[in-house]
Amino acid sequence: MNQAARSTPLLHLLLATSLLLVPLRPGAAEVHPPEPPAAPAETLGTRSEPPAARDLFSDTWVGTDALGRVIPGHDEVGPPRPDRFVGIFYFLWLGAHVNGGPYDVSRILAEHPGAMETPTSPPWGPLGAMHHWGESIFGYYLSRDGFVLRRHARMLADAGVDAVFFDVTNQITYRESYTALLHAFAEVRSTGREVPKVAFLCPFWDPARVVAKLWSELYEPRLHPELWFEWEGKPLILADPDLLEPVEEHGRHDSPVRLEPGHTLGQSLRVEKQFISAGGCFPTWRAEGAAMTLSLHRDGPGGERLARRRFENVGDNGWLEVRSEEPLPAGTYYLEMSDPEGTVGWWTHSKDAIPGGSAYVDGKPSGGARTLRIRFSSDLSARLRSFFTFRAPQPDYFRGPAKPDMWSWLEVYPQHVFRNSRGEKEQMSVGVAQNAVGDRLGSMSEPGARGRSYHRGAADTSPGAVLHGHNFAEQFERALREDPRIIFVTGWNEWIASRFAEFGGIRLPVMFVDQFDQEHSRDIEPMRGGHGDSYYCQLVSYIRRYKGARRPEPASPPRTIRLDGGFEQWKDVRPEYRDDIGDVDHRDGSGYNDCVRYITRSGRNDIVLAKVAHDADHLCFYARAQDTLTPRIGPMWMLLLLDVDRDRGTGWEGYDFVVNRAAARGGKAVLEENTGGGWTWREAAEVELAARGSELCLAIPRSALGPPLERGPPRIDFKWADSIPDGGDLLRFYIEGDVAPNGRFNYRYEGAE
Repeated sequence: MNQAARSTPLLHLLLATSLLLVPLRPGAAEVHPPEPPAAPAETLGTRSEPPAARDLFSDTWVGTDALGRVIPGHDEVGPPRPDRFVGIFYFLWLGAHVNGGPYDVSRILAEHPGAMETPTSPPWGPLGAMHHWGESIFGYYLSRDGFVLRRHARMLADAGVDAVFFDVTNQITYRESYTALLHAFAEVRSTGREVPKVAFLCPFWDPARVVAKLWSELYEPRLHPELWFEWEGKPLILADPDLLEPVEEHGRHDSPVRLEPGHTLGQSLRVEKQFISAGGCFPTWRAEGAAMTLSLHRDGPGGERLARRRFENVGDNGWLEVRSEEPLPAGTYYLEMSDPEGTVGWWTHSKDAIPGGSAYVDGKPSGGARTLRIRFSSDLSARLRSFFTFRAPQPDYFRGPAKPDMWSWLEVYPQHVFRNSRGEKEQMSVGVAQNAVGDRLGSMSEPGARGRSYHRGAADTSPGAVLHGHNFAEQFERALREDPRIIFVTGWNEWIASRFAEFGGIRLPVMFVDQFDQEHSRDIEPMRGGHGDSYYCQLVSYIRRYKGARRPEPASPPRTIRLDGGFEQWKDVRPEYRDDIGDVDHRDGSGYNDCVRYITRSGRNDIVLAKVAHDADHLCFYARAQDTLTPRIGPMWMLLLLDVDRDRGTGWEGYDFVVNRAAARGGKAVLEENTGGGWTWREAAEVELAARGSELCLAIPRSALGPPLERGPPRIDFKWADSIPDGGDLLRFYIEGDVAPNGRFNYRYEGAE
């Protein structure tokens, strides 16, 4: 998505625990469709009953990313701050504008070294076609894939994200996609889980049609109001409220007239029906810091002043309007520009005239006509104003706020603070990368674009720099210093962009504006290969630093658990480690352009709760599933992964031991120790196991776990996993079977004395 010239919206044999890709047909070229068809009304759903809250305490989970960066906890970030919020830009258009593909830019560049000088198809898709910059861990998925949407809900909730902001800036609302997402998020919420709420980023300059459409299709019917993100007590929408009403525009011009200090420029006008505002188009000759005042008078220059507004930081060639508090009747009026600061003027046509009006200088007619925009009042806009909290989105990466109650979606470093009408620090944006070249809007594929490794005024070209998120870190550090009430992150899952030959006056053989390759892209959603989930872990870390985190519940005093004593022994053991209910759903859906079918059927035992107890001789681990556990047959049944030294540098992804990977022997399970750091294990001991119904208990001799746990209060990180792939790809934890806790996270047990 860009600010000035909006591009068309962004481009095995079945195994029990793996993903199936079934080729269906080659992608047929299609023209870009209009608004995708809406889902039938009966599929939209209405407000669901409030579920019983089930807090997973995900802000107490621990983890270390693939780069060795430790996710901070309460001791590092302090207690929760409930008055701080995080939103993330979310994209609904994957699959809505197919023109062949999927075309993966990263693969094209790897397979065709000279591709950037070869604007042919192949290796590229057709001009204008959507291209993926890379591949998500969920594949080339569609925005209506419920399996993926439910995973997103949980991942973003685990990270501490409060709201997802849908990009509808291209005049398409993607009703089918946001409907699917609302349904999926409501499903997750029905289990008691808090999920991110939703809001929309509307077109910057002409939001009226989109706001009205969202109102009539979503908000007025009150579909899933429990998922609407509210700000100041009302549903939030990012749209300029000054641009909601029907408009009449006189935009012809052939000369910019500069306003000199001590003088005025004006335009008389005759309005034939009730209106609410009047304004014009004002050049600054690209100068910064321009300011001026607009006043609306009855009749002429000497008439009663009806409205007045001061404009600071005027953008070049921007349309600005002064608004009356109440609708004004038809009649004759006068619009005046005065009190300039810096370089600012009014676009004018030297010969053309607006019927019933004339241009003025210093209160006297001068002939010709100024540019003029009249906005008429409407009942719908009045309803919208009373229903929503509006924040005007700033499209520009460089200017900062042009008025109060404005928010940014992306800026270059150092980002501006956006304040509300009370002067409070309200919002800032944090971006992973920016399609800016020098001090202008550019294309991600241009040399000099600010990619993931850009910071301190230059791109870091050292090997592996793209993995570290330097740009993201620099921007988030600034936001932490300024500490606004909400941080807007760009973004989660854009993935695709159109191919162009020219943008912004620059012409190259191959151009991509908003996304390009791994370095020049801004998605945080984990990718296959490349940086994996490192940006996701980085997001979690920064959100905790911004919002704080809870202190983990203390552990119960030491106690002996007898495996033949029944599971009632666990009733009052603390803490209670929780995992999602219902996250073992299967997947069977088409990928982008129907090129593949994604099938995942590994979900089996739904682990929902875990506990740990210890005495002088044993560590006992308890797990409970939502339903009766399956028999101990088949691969990877109810694994327990142990990081005994809490060091990711030892073992596989930090795990030094695993239980239940090897086949059970009678009534006992096998404890294996990692060898060599990869997914290789050797038997260390047999351990007692008891399983009945939905519950499971393991008793592991402390002596079998090595010196760190032989004596004293045990300190250990652990994870339960069921039906995961037997091969050592941690990213599959986000997709296959069930792991508790989710993804890369671990539970931490700190035993009491």
